[in-house]
Amino acid sequence: MIKVVCKGDYKKADRYFSKLRKAAEMKELDKYGQEGVEALATATPKESGLTAESWSYRIERSDGAISIYWENTNVNQGVNIAIILQYGHGTGTGGYVQGVDYINPALTPIFERIADEAWKEVSRA
Repeated sequence: MIKVVCKGDYKKADRYFSKLRKAAEMKELDKYGQEGVEALATATPKESGLTAESWSYRIERSDGAISIYWENTNVNQGVNIAIILQYGHGTGTGGYVQGVDYINPALTPIFERIADEAWKEVSRA
């Protein structure tokens, strides 16, 4: 038979995990949200400029997770224009308009900075 005995408490571990939780809150997400809006507005293909001006963001915190969402509210006849610019779309005459990948290149540097900051916070904890 194997017997394991632990002495002491978990104060240090509790403090460490508490710091990790606080680091995960990342109060800087508002800054990154706004940077994302600006990057998307700049990168959005412009005809009228309405799609570029229609970017916003929201932050949701739930179940120990934090998510940031960028949204575009320019909808025409039930179709989100930002999405068809990104992925392409068929035309009314049977043609096809190729999409332009502008969202991923605009947000990738922001994702990388968020990941770098999170890593610094976690490794500092």
